[in-house]
Amino acid sequence: MKKTIAMLLVCALMLMGCAMAEKLTMGSSCDFPPYEYYDDETGEIVGIDVEIAYAVAEKLGCELEIQDMQFDSIIAAVCSGKVDFGMSGFTVTEERKQNVDFSTPYTTAKQSVLVPAETSITSVDDLFNPDNEFKIGVQIGTTGDLYITSDVEANGLKHSVERYNKYGDAVMALLSGKIDCMIVDDQVAVSFAEANEGLALLDTAYALEEYAICFAKESPLYDSFNAALEELIADGTVQSIIDKYIAA
Repeated sequence: MKKTIAMLLVCALMLMGCAMAEKLTMGSSCDFPPYEYYDDETGEIVGIDVEIAYAVAEKLGCELEIQDMQFDSIIAAVCSGKVDFGMSGFTVTEERKQNVDFSTPYTTAKQSVLVPAETSITSVDDLFNPDNEFKIGVQIGTTGDLYITSDVEANGLKHSVERYNKYGDAVMALLSGKIDCMIVDDQVAVSFAEANEGLALLDTAYALEEYAICFAKESPLYDSFNAALEELIADGTVQSIIDKYIAA
Protein backbone atom coordinates (compact mmCIF):
# COMPACT_ATOMS: atom_id res chain seq x y z
CA MET A 1 0.00 0.00 0.00
CA LYS A 2 2.79 2.44 0.92
CA LYS A 3 4.56 1.69 -2.36
CA THR A 4 1.32 2.32 -4.30
CA ILE A 5 0.76 5.63 -2.54
CA ALA A 6 4.36 6.67 -3.25
CA MET A 7 3.98 5.86 -6.96
CA LEU A 8 0.72 7.82 -7.13
CA LEU A 9 2.47 10.77 -5.51
CA VAL A 10 5.28 10.65 -8.07
CA CYS A 11 2.75 10.52 -10.91
CA ALA A 12 0.85 13.45 -9.43
CA LEU A 13 4.05 15.49 -9.19
CA MET A 14 4.88 14.73 -12.81
CA LEU A 15 1.41 15.79 -13.95
CA MET A 16 1.84 19.01 -11.99
CA GLY A 17 5.12 19.60 -13.81
CA CYS A 18 3.41 19.19 -17.20
CA ALA A 19 0.60 21.52 -16.19
CA MET A 20 3.04 24.18 -15.02
CA ALA A 21 5.03 24.38 -18.25
CA GLU A 22 4.47 22.73 -21.64
CA LYS A 23 7.99 23.82 -22.59
CA LEU A 24 11.00 23.65 -20.28
CA THR A 25 13.96 25.94 -20.89
CA MET A 26 17.44 24.76 -19.91
CA GLY A 27 20.35 27.15 -19.48
CA SER A 28 23.67 25.61 -20.51
CA SER A 29 27.16 26.55 -21.69
CA CYS A 30 27.49 24.34 -24.75
CA ASP A 31 31.28 24.20 -24.98
CA PHE A 32 31.66 21.40 -22.46
CA PRO A 33 32.08 18.04 -24.23
CA PRO A 34 30.95 15.35 -23.56
CA TYR A 35 28.25 16.96 -21.38
CA GLU A 36 26.98 19.64 -23.80
CA TYR A 37 28.45 20.65 -27.13
CA TYR A 38 27.60 21.22 -30.79
CA ASP A 39 27.79 18.22 -33.08
CA ASP A 40 30.21 19.08 -35.90
CA GLU A 41 28.09 17.36 -38.54
CA THR A 42 24.54 18.33 -37.58
CA GLY A 43 25.11 21.55 -35.63
CA GLU A 44 22.77 20.25 -32.94
CA ILE A 45 23.49 20.53 -29.23
CA VAL A 46 24.24 17.05 -27.89
CA GLY A 47 25.87 15.42 -24.86
CA ILE A 48 25.24 13.71 -21.55
CA ASP A 49 23.39 16.59 -19.87
CA VAL A 50 21.35 17.20 -23.01
CA GLU A 51 20.14 13.60 -23.28
CA ILE A 52 19.32 13.41 -19.57
CA ALA A 53 17.36 16.66 -19.80
CA TYR A 54 15.41 15.39 -22.83
CA ALA A 55 14.66 12.14 -20.99
CA VAL A 56 13.28 14.03 -17.99
CA ALA A 57 11.25 16.36 -20.21
CA GLU A 58 9.78 13.36 -22.06
CA LYS A 59 8.83 11.75 -18.76
CA LEU A 60 7.10 14.98 -17.74
CA GLY A 61 5.36 15.30 -21.11
CA CYS A 62 7.10 18.60 -21.87
CA GLU A 63 9.14 19.99 -24.75
CA LEU A 64 12.72 21.06 -24.05
CA GLU A 65 14.44 24.21 -25.27
CA ILE A 66 18.17 24.72 -24.65
CA GLN A 67 19.56 28.24 -24.34
CA ASP A 68 23.32 28.42 -24.88
CA MET A 69 24.89 31.05 -22.62
CA GLN A 70 28.09 31.85 -20.77
CA PHE A 71 28.58 29.54 -17.80
CA ASP A 72 28.84 32.34 -15.23
CA SER A 73 25.44 33.74 -16.31
CA ILE A 74 23.43 30.52 -15.92
CA ILE A 75 22.65 30.78 -12.21
CA ALA A 76 21.52 34.39 -12.64
CA ALA A 77 19.27 33.26 -15.51
CA VAL A 78 17.81 30.51 -13.31
CA CYS A 79 17.20 32.85 -10.38
CA SER A 80 15.56 35.50 -12.59
CA GLY A 81 13.28 32.97 -14.30
CA LYS A 82 14.86 33.47 -17.73
CA VAL A 83 15.34 29.68 -17.82
CA ASP A 84 13.59 26.95 -15.82
CA PHE A 85 16.77 25.15 -14.78
CA GLY A 86 20.50 25.12 -15.30
CA MET A 87 22.40 22.02 -16.39
CA SER A 88 26.00 22.40 -17.45
CA GLY A 89 28.21 20.16 -15.36
CA PHE A 90 27.24 22.07 -12.20
CA THR A 91 29.15 20.99 -9.12
CA VAL A 92 27.21 21.14 -5.85
CA THR A 93 28.91 23.70 -3.57
CA GLU A 94 27.79 25.41 -0.37
CA GLU A 95 28.28 28.80 -2.02
CA ARG A 96 25.96 27.94 -4.90
CA LYS A 97 23.40 26.48 -2.50
CA GLN A 98 22.90 29.96 -1.12
CA ASN A 99 21.36 31.02 -4.44
CA VAL A 100 19.83 27.88 -5.97
CA ASP A 101 18.43 24.48 -5.06
CA PHE A 102 20.17 21.41 -6.48
CA SER A 103 18.62 18.18 -7.71
CA THR A 104 19.76 14.75 -6.64
CA PRO A 105 23.33 14.39 -8.03
CA TYR A 106 23.36 12.37 -11.24
CA THR A 107 27.10 11.68 -11.58
CA THR A 108 30.47 12.22 -9.98
CA ALA A 109 33.42 13.91 -11.63
CA LYS A 110 36.87 15.21 -10.90
CA GLN A 111 38.82 18.32 -11.78
CA SER A 112 41.94 17.56 -13.81
CA VAL A 113 44.94 19.55 -14.99
CA LEU A 114 45.42 19.85 -18.75
CA VAL A 115 48.97 20.64 -19.83
CA PRO A 116 51.10 20.83 -22.99
CA ALA A 117 52.87 17.56 -23.77
CA GLU A 118 56.19 19.34 -23.15
CA THR A 119 55.86 20.89 -19.70
CA SER A 120 57.64 21.25 -16.37
CA ILE A 121 54.33 20.51 -14.59
CA THR A 122 54.40 16.78 -13.89
CA SER A 123 51.95 16.48 -10.95
CA VAL A 124 49.31 18.43 -9.05
CA ASP A 125 51.92 18.90 -6.31
CA ASP A 126 53.79 21.26 -8.66
CA LEU A 127 50.85 23.66 -8.42
CA PHE A 128 51.21 23.77 -4.64
CA ASN A 129 54.97 24.36 -4.65
CA PRO A 130 55.48 27.95 -3.39
CA ASP A 131 58.60 28.29 -5.55
CA ASN A 132 56.66 27.76 -8.79
CA GLU A 133 54.88 30.47 -10.74
CA PHE A 134 52.44 29.48 -13.48
CA LYS A 135 49.69 31.06 -15.54
CA ILE A 136 46.69 28.82 -14.92
CA GLY A 137 43.66 28.96 -17.21
CA VAL A 138 40.06 28.40 -16.11
CA GLN A 139 36.56 29.10 -17.36
CA ILE A 140 35.19 31.95 -15.28
CA GLY A 141 32.75 30.91 -12.55
CA THR A 142 33.52 27.18 -12.71
CA THR A 143 34.65 25.14 -9.73
CA GLY A 144 38.09 24.99 -11.34
CA ASP A 145 38.14 28.78 -11.06
CA LEU A 146 36.88 28.67 -7.46
CA TYR A 147 39.30 25.95 -6.34
CA ILE A 148 42.51 27.38 -7.78
CA THR A 149 41.65 30.95 -6.74
CA SER A 150 41.04 29.77 -3.19
CA ASP A 151 44.21 27.67 -3.14
CA VAL A 152 46.38 30.50 -4.48
CA GLU A 153 45.04 32.92 -1.87
CA ALA A 154 45.09 30.46 1.05
CA ASN A 155 48.61 29.20 0.37
CA GLY A 156 50.25 32.41 -0.78
CA LEU A 157 51.12 30.94 -4.19
CA LYS A 158 52.60 33.04 -7.00
CA HIS A 159 50.37 31.74 -9.80
CA SER A 160 48.15 34.04 -11.84
CA VAL A 161 44.66 32.78 -12.67
CA GLU A 162 43.68 33.57 -16.27
CA ARG A 163 39.89 33.53 -16.70
CA TYR A 164 38.09 32.85 -19.99
CA ASN A 165 34.41 33.02 -20.93
CA LYS A 166 34.67 29.81 -22.98
CA TYR A 167 36.79 26.70 -22.51
CA GLY A 168 37.72 26.85 -26.18
CA ASP A 169 39.44 30.19 -25.62
CA ALA A 170 41.45 28.71 -22.75
CA VAL A 171 42.48 25.73 -24.90
CA MET A 172 43.72 28.07 -27.63
CA ALA A 173 45.69 30.02 -25.02
CA LEU A 174 47.22 26.77 -23.76
CA LEU A 175 48.16 25.64 -27.26
CA SER A 176 49.76 29.02 -28.05
CA GLY A 177 51.75 29.09 -24.81
CA LYS A 178 49.90 32.03 -23.25
CA ILE A 179 49.09 29.87 -20.19
CA ASP A 180 50.94 26.95 -18.63
CA CYS A 181 48.00 24.68 -17.76
CA MET A 182 44.21 24.50 -17.42
CA ILE A 183 42.01 23.21 -14.63
CA VAL A 184 38.97 21.55 -16.16
CA ASP A 185 36.53 18.71 -15.52
CA ASP A 186 38.13 15.34 -16.23
CA GLN A 187 36.05 14.05 -19.15
CA VAL A 188 36.08 17.49 -20.76
CA ALA A 189 39.87 17.50 -20.42
CA VAL A 190 39.99 14.07 -22.09
CA SER A 191 37.92 15.40 -25.00
CA PHE A 192 40.21 18.41 -25.45
CA ALA A 193 43.35 16.25 -25.26
CA GLU A 194 41.97 13.86 -27.89
CA ALA A 195 40.97 16.70 -30.20
CA ASN A 196 44.21 18.69 -29.88
CA GLU A 197 47.59 17.12 -30.54
CA GLY A 198 50.18 18.26 -28.03
CA LEU A 199 47.93 18.31 -24.95
CA ALA A 200 47.93 15.81 -22.08
CA LEU A 201 46.38 15.25 -18.64
CA LEU A 202 48.21 14.88 -15.36
CA ASP A 203 47.66 11.47 -13.75
CA THR A 204 46.37 12.84 -10.45
CA ALA A 205 43.04 14.64 -9.90
CA TYR A 206 42.93 18.19 -8.62
CA ALA A 207 39.56 17.73 -6.85
CA LEU A 208 36.53 15.39 -6.68
CA GLU A 209 32.92 16.58 -6.98
CA GLU A 210 29.27 15.77 -7.78
CA TYR A 211 27.16 17.12 -10.66
CA ALA A 212 23.54 18.19 -10.18
CA ILE A 213 20.88 20.39 -11.80
CA CYS A 214 20.13 23.84 -10.38
CA PHE A 215 16.72 25.47 -9.86
CA ALA A 216 15.52 28.76 -8.46
CA LYS A 217 14.70 28.63 -4.77
CA GLU A 218 11.20 27.21 -4.21
CA SER A 219 10.77 26.49 -7.93
CA PRO A 220 7.35 24.85 -8.58
CA LEU A 221 9.12 22.62 -11.09
CA TYR A 222 11.64 21.18 -8.62
CA ASP A 223 9.68 18.29 -7.07
CA SER A 224 8.30 16.86 -10.32
CA PHE A 225 11.58 17.26 -12.18
CA ASN A 226 13.66 15.71 -9.41
CA ALA A 227 11.20 12.80 -9.03
CA ALA A 228 11.52 12.07 -12.75
CA LEU A 229 15.31 12.34 -12.58
CA GLU A 230 15.47 9.90 -9.66
CA GLU A 231 13.37 7.39 -11.61
CA LEU A 232 15.76 7.66 -14.56
CA ILE A 233 18.71 7.13 -12.22
CA ALA A 234 17.02 4.13 -10.58
CA ASP A 235 16.08 2.39 -13.84
CA GLY A 236 19.58 2.80 -15.32
CA THR A 237 18.68 5.32 -18.02
CA VAL A 238 21.07 7.97 -16.73
CA GLN A 239 23.98 5.54 -16.49
CA SER A 240 23.31 4.26 -20.00
CA ILE A 241 23.48 7.83 -21.31
CA ILE A 242 26.76 8.44 -19.47
CA ASP A 243 28.19 5.15 -20.79
CA LYS A 244 27.26 6.16 -24.32
CA TYR A 245 29.62 9.15 -24.15
CA ILE A 246 32.26 7.97 -21.66
CA ALA A 247 34.14 4.71 -22.02
CA ALA A 248 34.24 2.66 -18.83
